[in-house]
Amino acid sequence: MDVYEKSLEKHYEWAGKYEITLRAPLNSLDDLALCYTPGVSRACLEIAADKSKSFALTRRHNTVAVVTDGTAVLGLGDIGPEAALPVMEGKCALFKAFAGIDATPICLDTKDPDEIVKIVTALSKTYGGINLEDISAPRCFDIERRLIESCDIPVFHDDQHGTALVAGAALLNALRVVKKDIGSARIVINGAGSAGIAIAKFFLALGAGDVVCVDKCGVLVRGENYTNPAHNEIAQMTNKSGIRGTLADAMKGADVFLGVSAPKIVSKDMIKAMAKNPIVFPLANPVPEITRADAIEAGAAVVGTGASNQPNQINNVLIFPGLFRGALDARARNITAEMQRAAATALSNLVSDDELKADYILPNPLDKRVAKAVAEAVYQAAKKQL
Repeated sequence: MDVYEKSLEKHYEWAGKYEITLRAPLNSLDDLALCYTPGVSRACLEIAADKSKSFALTRRHNTVAVVTDGTAVLGLGDIGPEAALPVMEGKCALFKAFAGIDATPICLDTKDPDEIVKIVTALSKTYGGINLEDISAPRCFDIERRLIESCDIPVFHDDQHGTALVAGAALLNALRVVKKDIGSARIVINGAGSAGIAIAKFFLALGAGDVVCVDKCGVLVRGENYTNPAHNEIAQMTNKSGIRGTLADAMKGADVFLGVSAPKIVSKDMIKAMAKNPIVFPLANPVPEITRADAIEAGAAVVGTGASNQPNQINNVLIFPGLFRGALDARARNITAEMQRAAATALSNLVSDDELKADYILPNPLDKRVAKAVAEAVYQAAKKQL
């Protein structure tokens, strides 16, 4: 039985991956009076007088909403809110298992950005943070931006920034392996959607000197007028040499390839055309742009994928639980660029010089040090900005 069939069998068995448990005892009438009426009214009045006390007197301080409209679920595309629910439940399970955070899935039956922003803003007073998930580009950029403006709690689109932060940590360590500098390396990113654009921006923030983005329309070039405004924006920030053409053209002489795009679109010849000791991160899921074995056979020095059964898994679970844990503990109103960089640096630093090698550039996702280290780094960065 393969992993898909086994997972389906377990989903029928589990009938949901999380459940609510009680923190308040309810074994007597006295318990009832304290938990609910009449005693609860005192807590209500405290919050009415000072809304910030909702974090101290309720579970809000430890609760995150995982919000989707089901338009970009894994590699499955627009499958709708009901079909997205197993993924959102899985995300909630990861929040609890790795960071002790209570998360609840919210699958919205609307694709209207205005309606999504209105609903999530209205719900935000129940939560300590908002994790946006599997919302298609370019709508996701506008939705996240508007929610950051309208909410007084952290809003984070994990498909964008979670992927970018883990990829950033992986890149820093892979460059250490091949002894190259991020400022002089040429980095090609294939797939200029939500993840690809966020990765490009984060790599630039880490000091990348030359990033080239490629999408279905080819290499993104400054001065072109693309129908996607996000493409116009990222084109202004990247491809300083003005490379034109296809993905194959962009990869010639490149030091790094990262794909968040489509399966089997990178050939061995394209890897062979890269610079000496290239870094290859084919992250398309479930089938990558090129297999790890083929990339290594073609000369890749370091390969990282999204697969849990291979070395160097570049997985968002290495970032988002600790990131939210640190932000919630600091009572941050948003997740800043400094907090994001602190998270990626903390993850990168968990791999010591003695441990670092071509097939170990990131900790195992089940490593219990990860969420704690990321949370502490984010907490400290947040406190400096409060």
